[in-house]
Amino acid sequence: MEIRINRGCGIPVREQLAQQIVYLIATEKLKPGTSLPSVRELARRLKIHHNTVSEAYQELVRRTWLVHRRGSRLVVRKQEPESAAGTVAALDDLINQTIDAARRCGYSLQQLRTRVRERLMAEPPDHILVVEAEPGLRSILQEEIRAAGRWPVEGCSPAELAHNPGRAVGALVAVPHFATGEVRVNSSKQFPIVPLAFSGAEEQLALVRKRRDPCVIAVVSVSEAFLRAARALLAPALGDRHSLVEHLAPLADPDALRAADLVFCDTLAYRQVSSKHRVLYRLMDRQSVDYLTTAMESYRAGAS
Repeated sequence: MEIRINRGCGIPVREQLAQQIVYLIATEKLKPGTSLPSVRELARRLKIHHNTVSEAYQELVRRTWLVHRRGSRLVVRKQEPESAAGTVAALDDLINQTIDAARRCGYSLQQLRTRVRERLMAEPPDHILVVEAEPGLRSILQEEIRAAGRWPVEGCSPAELAHNPGRAVGALVAVPHFATGEVRVNSSKQFPIVPLAFSGAEEQLALVRKRRDPCVIAVVSVSEAFLRAARALLAPALGDRHSLVEHLAPLADPDALRAADLVFCDTLAYRQVSSKHRVLYRLMDRQSVDYLTTAMESYRAGAS
């Protein structure tokens, strides 16, 4: 348990101790159920009076950060599910106390903001941020990444990220490999941008080429960019025999696919299409997905 006491900043040692323990709990450096050092042990370690430690512990018990366990030891309280309003209120309370403490130590809000951002950017990511300009394509990427791992996934456009760089705080940023040069992230070099590779269309092209009789090939997607790419990829296999129709999901007409002999769908559109001829096309290359999830797990494991 890393705690540093500054006797020259004007903030009572008891308050410094209490707030640093709260910070360690809030950032999961102290896990629920973890035992804290005894009063005398921590006092000896920090070279402060044992009464100061006792008072800090008592305050944290009153604020329910710590609870008594059998015997004399205190442990970090196991958090019960809270309402969103209660969670936000508790976080606001912690932020307000930090701002107040920084001001009393003579730090400006700009200094606090800069340092907090630096610290947050150095923390291992706890979610994945997909950066892609086209909303439909971005939603497909988010869904496929979400389905492949257990990490929260968010998304934004390069313009949104440029306008609000804070979107990258705490995130492992993932960008289609062809657009990595367009994305600027002021993130730690420990967690570089992960390029996303797209899968090929060999299986889909083979299905079309197998068709000897003229047929109708349909492509359904939530992304206009996906439809444009499919049009170009399938064109050589269509030849003069087959015809291609494109539909932007959700379908306006439920019977629009009745005449289709093959229906290629992206991951999101696949759920919305009931045709027995539907074929799933996963946008992301499997190795790319595996690399992204492995990188995330590696960063998190390094933090534990």
